[in-house]
Parts: sequence; structure tokens; C-alpha cells
Amino acid sequence: MMSVTEPKVHMGMITGGEARAIMATNPVILLPLGSHEDQGPHAPMGDYLLAEKIAELAAVQATAAGTRTLVAPVLPFGGADFFGPMPGGIAISQATLTAVLTDMIASLHRNGLTRIIVINGHGGNVGPINEVSRAVHHEKGLVIPSLYLWRIAYALMPGLIGADLAAKVAGHGADPLTSLSLHLMPQIVRTDMIPASTPLKREQLLDLPFTGLGTASFEGAEVGLPHDYDDVYTQGVGKGDPRLCSAETGKLVAEQLAGICARFAAHFAARTR
Repeated sequence: MMSVTEPKVHMGMITGGEARAIMATNPVILLPLGSHEDQGPHAPMGDYLLAEKIAELAAVQATAAGTRTLVAPVLPFGGADFFGPMPGGIAISQATLTAVLTDMIASLHRNGLTRIIVINGHGGNVGPINEVSRAVHHEKGLVIPSLYLWRIAYALMPGLIGADLAAKVAGHGADPLTSLSLHLMPQIVRTDMIPASTPLKREQLLDLPFTGLGTASFEGAEVGLPHDYDDVYTQGVGKGDPRLCSAETGKLVAEQLAGICARFAAHFAARTR
């Protein structure tokens, strides 16, 4: 929750009167996307909460530095990919997500709000984001950048916590999301449910080494293979060890992600109208 001294950045909390004044300046709008899926027995299923929180931290930071930045209502349901077998999970088809993003962006563009940055927290959203942003660019000549938070975080972690620890802790159901949750919303993390061991159910697909969700290796070449996450993962956890996650790591990652997003918002605003 924002403190009373921080600027309003959530569009849903801005009044109609405030909006007419703020929107006339064409502020940067961060559009957070996430998913509602299995993140391990200990972590909240709504990882969209983390994408929204990083967007909020970035918007506050960017606004304080002179670039008025807002956060659009988060889209909590990710594009369907590997996680359909999870009870209680909710996903929408790639086509539906593409249509929803198209309509959301068109609503903003209709009223002259053209500085939109997608803050993405789910792999299944990448395709629809790319499709919509390409279509907007071809039709209107506008650029809609996107920042895939967890891909950025994976690249940051060796420099933040060391390569050895990052190799042990990085993965679905572990870092970066578990450490971010421990830092940003510790009250809803079940540390008592962190599994002691999560070996992969299968090391191979089609007798080929499993290399990641949807991929295997053939003679060193990556091969795309359809499967569900629970064909390979145990309790929603991949190769990372969630026992090694920490609020301290989460704080480092959150600061870096928010800073990158805030600085990019300023960079983008300076080059667009």
C-alpha cells in the first residue's frame, strides 16, 4: 500500500476530476500483466500481484524523478500455456488475451494516451504482446515497448547474489518470484509449506534431455515439445531450490527491477509525444 506522501499512481484510485488534469499531459502508463497459476505449494498463485507491485514501485520512482507515470489496472489472467492442470488456476486463450490487450490499448489511444509500456510477468503473455504491439506499430506508427520482468530478473541474479547461488535457486516455484514474494508480501507466503525436495518427475521427453518448459535437446539443438508442467515438475517447482530463497534477495531484485522500469519510463517519455 502506498503511503500518503507518495503520488497517486494507480489509475483506479484517481478520481474523474484528477484524471482529466493528469491525462491531458499524456503520462506514461504502465500496463502490468501476470498470471494466476501454480508457483509452488508455498507461494501465492496470483503472481500478477508481483507484476503490479513492481509497476507501482516504478511509477512512484519515475514520477518522483519528474516523469509522471501511472499504473493501469493489472490484467491477472495470463495467456494459456503449460499450467492448465493446476486446480484453481485461471488462464485465457492466446486469442482472447490478444483481443483484450487490443481493446485496452485502443481505449487509451482513443483519448490520446499513447505512452504505454507493458510490464509483463508471464511467459504465456509474450506472444500476444508481440502480436498486438506489432499491429499497433503497423497501423499507427506507435511503439509499445514491453519489459518481461522475470527474464530480466534471471539475468540480474548472478550479479546480485553470485553465480553459484543463482544457479541453485533460479527456476519456477523458486527465484525470482519466491524471494520477491518474501520481500513484497511475506504475509501470504507459506514458508512452512516450502518443499524439502522437488526432483523433476522426468529428465527426458521423447528420450531427449528436458531443458525447460516446452523444450528438449537433440544433438545440442533446441526442440520444441508440447507438454504440461506437471508432466515434469514436482509440486510446481522446477530446478530451483525454494529453500534458498530469501527476503534479502527479493529486496535486491525488486529494487533493480523497479529502477530499470522507472528509468526506462523516463527514457521512453523523452522520445515520444
